[in-house]
Amino acid sequence: MHLRHRRALVVVAHPDDESFGLGALVDVLTSNGVHVDQLCFTRGEASTLGAAPDLAERRSVELRAACTTLGIHRLNQLPYPDGHLADIAQEELANYVEAMLDGASELVVFERGGITGHPDHQAATAAAMLAAQRRGLAVLEWGMSPEVASVLRAEFDLPFSEVDGDGCVDLTVDRTRQRAAIACHASQSADNPVLRRRLELQGNSERLRYTPGDRA
Repeated sequence: MHLRHRRALVVVAHPDDESFGLGALVDVLTSNGVHVDQLCFTRGEASTLGAAPDLAERRSVELRAACTTLGIHRLNQLPYPDGHLADIAQEELANYVEAMLDGASELVVFERGGITGHPDHQAATAAAMLAAQRRGLAVLEWGMSPEVASVLRAEFDLPFSEVDGDGCVDLTVDRTRQRAAIACHASQSADNPVLRRRLELQGNSERLRYTPGDRA
């Protein structure tokens, strides 16, 4: 399922989404010869972790290092305002997704609920979904099982969403390269108990939902 496409485009809202969330999945793809590019819509300047006047620049440097670690070939980072991606017309964002395809037949995204209900995450995935619909592309969504999401909701009082039902599969992963990519994002990972707990609960398993496209 996840290796039938030889070119894929990762579409995310923030620097670190590709590592904290999608890192183990991206590692599976690139380690098996899939050509992966990435589109990141913001520079992550609104984060309260590592807040500083130069945070956007620092996070951009971290992002480039993480992409190299994960084997991502090409990165396009856009300067949309962090925290306000949902204010941008979905059509406009989808146009950027289409412009970055370069032959990709699969999009790799956060699940539609945005993991924590984050409007930026939801907007990035919605734009990818629109582009996939227009171009007949497959979509591979990363999310969490109901069991993991339930524990995180109870422990952190955050609205973690889950992925279940048709098209879902649990993929066994090795998190070694993901953890190396996470370490590249030092401004965001040094004091992040939610991330640590999620990875602990997930173990070596990732929950995915695959939607085939017309070109699958």
